[in-house]
Amino acid sequence: MKRISLLLLLSFVSLIAANGQHFKSKKALAKEIDSLKTVISHMQAEKEQISYELEEMKTAYTNLMSADEEKRQFEVPEGEFYEAAFDDAGRYDRDTLLALYYKQRDLVNTIIDDTDFDSIILASDTPDSIYIERLRRMNSFIKIPYNEIVRNYLVAYTQKHKTKMESVLGLAAYYMPIFEEVFDRYHLPLELKTMAIIESALNPTAVSRAGAKGMWQFMLRTGKRYGLEVTTYVDERLDVEKAADAAAKYLRDSYLIFGDWSLAIASYNCGAGNVNKAIKRSGGGTDFWDVYRYLPKETRGYVPSFVAALYMLSYYKEHNMNPVPAPLPAVLDTLNIDQMLHFEQVTHFVGIPNDELKYHNPQYVQDIIPGSSSKSYILRLPVSYTPRFMEYSDSIYTWNDSVYFNVTAVKNISAASSSKAAEIVHKVKSGETLTHIAKKYGVRVSDLQRWNGVKSNLKIGQRIVVYPNGKPSGGSSSSVSSSSSVGTSSSGGYVTYKVKKGDSLSVIASKFSGVSVQSLMRLNGLSSKSRIYPGMTLKIKKKQ
Repeated sequence: MKRISLLLLLSFVSLIAANGQHFKSKKALAKEIDSLKTVISHMQAEKEQISYELEEMKTAYTNLMSADEEKRQFEVPEGEFYEAAFDDAGRYDRDTLLALYYKQRDLVNTIIDDTDFDSIILASDTPDSIYIERLRRMNSFIKIPYNEIVRNYLVAYTQKHKTKMESVLGLAAYYMPIFEEVFDRYHLPLELKTMAIIESALNPTAVSRAGAKGMWQFMLRTGKRYGLEVTTYVDERLDVEKAADAAAKYLRDSYLIFGDWSLAIASYNCGAGNVNKAIKRSGGGTDFWDVYRYLPKETRGYVPSFVAALYMLSYYKEHNMNPVPAPLPAVLDTLNIDQMLHFEQVTHFVGIPNDELKYHNPQYVQDIIPGSSSKSYILRLPVSYTPRFMEYSDSIYTWNDSVYFNVTAVKNISAASSSKAAEIVHKVKSGETLTHIAKKYGVRVSDLQRWNGVKSNLKIGQRIVVYPNGKPSGGSSSSVSSSSSVGTSSSGGYVTYKVKKGDSLSVIASKFSGVSVQSLMRLNGLSSKSRIYPGMTLKIKKKQ
């Protein structure tokens, strides 16, 4: 009996030991499953990001192909720029003082794109040993390497483009504290704030030829994906703080994918897909310099530019750089607007210049804040103007509201915005036919012929209007290359005219017999201060 009990006891002990081994295996398996779930989650995030980037690449390609080849607004020699800001009478052009800071969108990108830093060495008046020691003292959370390429960018930012960077430094004193608050909110390295310098030279209304907008240069789809509102009235890609918030989210997601800040920063420039390709081609590189040779050319300069901009912010005094003070207010008030409000209503009562108001609120692309009882929007005002806004708050909203918000005015804004969003202008290249263009944009040859008033023969450089989603209603059917005042008849005895570049109300009135500027304004709900812009549709009464 004792022997049987002993055998049972030994069997029980063996069973417990076996179960213990089994339980250990389950724990290990559970740990492995958790690890796999994390990997899968990152892969799904990466897949989604690559999908969005693919769409954006298509959009960017289309925009680049149809971009006008004219020079940029401020593409003048630097020494002549200040004179270019004035008219013949010595008055400021509408872009006024702040335009002097934004000479071009390429202010910083010229450093990246125009010089092959892989094959040259820029002369420097600072020894390598000093550069190395200063970078070490910065104690950056993000790894900062030093090599010949980084050195070239340090020289470019502090010597070669010193004058331009002094203007950027003046703006940085204003904007960097804003960005620090945003990145601190997401517990991200504060050094990331410097990326706005590389993206836009701190220009809140910068627009790239590919269609990226704002200080943080978001394409439409990516901006919406990260919570930025883009409508007929609002484009939050131009809102400095909200765009910075979206950039922080993007960089946070990129870091989850790559686990390295230099790669996350590179992906902001060329997308996660291109960084992943570079990693694979490099044989599994784990940081920027491992994959450097496999990245797109413009991205190779992105991280070195980041290091150079960060260095410049820390050591500009040592390079005798003098920040140009930016004409910006020290403090802004933020007001909640829950009614429709036009900028001209604000300027009339408050006295703030319209350009200054637009600068602080660039996200309102129609000069209208579309506040309502269901959704309010913010208005940023320098504190010196806030008391007058509060004093006249009862009158501001009602002043000329029948002019700014009548049915015709609102309809014109919506129609112009819809037409602009749907229209692409394609510049004909050598060997292209209407069939080529139709296949490219997924439209019919007959539609191209109808929209542009052409039959078959195209000339190199000719501009062809394309509506990939169909032509919006209410627009003119005239060719983009035509300068005649062609309109389409409407049921009420009117024709519609699509505003072209260079048009004014007087120019348009002169194209139609018996039409005056006053009748145009009255019929279209315009005032003497109203602006017209290319793509806008105006109603014109037909001559009886």
